[in-house]
Amino acid sequence: MAAGPTMATVAKVAGVSVPTVSRVLAGKPDISEETRRRVTEAVRVTGYVIPKEHRRGRGRVIDLFLTSTGPAWAGDLVAGAERAAFAAGCTLALTVTSHPRFQVGEWAHARRSRPSDGILFALSKVSHDEIAVLAELPVPLVLLDPVGSSDLAIPTVGVTNWSGGAAGTRHLLEIGHRRIGFVGGPRGMRCTRERYEGYLAAHREFRVAPYPACIRYGDFTVAAGAEHGGALLDLSAAPTAIFAGSDVQAAGVYQAALRRGLRVPDDLSVVGFDDAAICAMLAPPLTTVRQPMAEMAAEAVRLIVQEQSRRGSARARRVELGTSLVVRESTAPPREGGTP
Repeated sequence: MAAGPTMATVAKVAGVSVPTVSRVLAGKPDISEETRRRVTEAVRVTGYVIPKEHRRGRGRVIDLFLTSTGPAWAGDLVAGAERAAFAAGCTLALTVTSHPRFQVGEWAHARRSRPSDGILFALSKVSHDEIAVLAELPVPLVLLDPVGSSDLAIPTVGVTNWSGGAAGTRHLLEIGHRRIGFVGGPRGMRCTRERYEGYLAAHREFRVAPYPACIRYGDFTVAAGAEHGGALLDLSAAPTAIFAGSDVQAAGVYQAALRRGLRVPDDLSVVGFDDAAICAMLAPPLTTVRQPMAEMAAEAVRLIVQEQSRRGSARARRVELGTSLVVRESTAPPREGGTP
């Protein structure tokens, strides 16, 4: 079996001495930016895996990877991860990309050429092949609420999406709604499926049959909420309430209602999911299911730190934090005669 690239390999490609490579990798300050750049590039090109001993003196670094800062909960996630990393004596390094041609495999390869003590991935979608690539990285890795089965080879942190879907729908049923629309996220996503299953479970609990025509799937954006919410409101038997798969999507439902001369909650009750800052900004403030993103990120950092001190392979597991209903002013009993 051929040996992998060594520090000498990196030194040869960079055109410097082995001691210089060692000093660059150790983060020593008395190195020119040009030399540092050449060594860093040589590490990337050769695929050299930096040993743990060359990271001493740099402090532990945890990488947080976000595909976008667009989601309303992204700020809470970053804040929770930063606080937990600081408490553990670590530095949080943030990477954000929404480029359509971004490849997880290329990013994973790049991480092999830069010191990292753990990686936290917050992805809206990740395939099993991508998970396999990530699992080969020589550092602890935690995924936040990934798509796919729960028997992943990597520790994951998520929330009780089923319970959240049931709680939001149950609230609407308890105040008298019987025709309740559902505008979920992408159909193939785990969280969408679980929230929809909770929606169905609440209907069964109240012995109310859901209306198949009232089920739609969006992409967690305002535009999707406006499009699919509007389609539901244009039905001859329109719903008196809509459960949206995210707070941002719920904002789109508000827009659809406004364009049709409907008022929330007088003519239409709306429930969201996330409990992001946007909830308080909407008029009226949005009733929603809270998923504790800051706590999720903190738990993920805790798992990474725990694995840093553990020898051998980490045992895969999934941690789920509880969701909770936050009742505000966007829900009310339906108007008399508004239910079938």
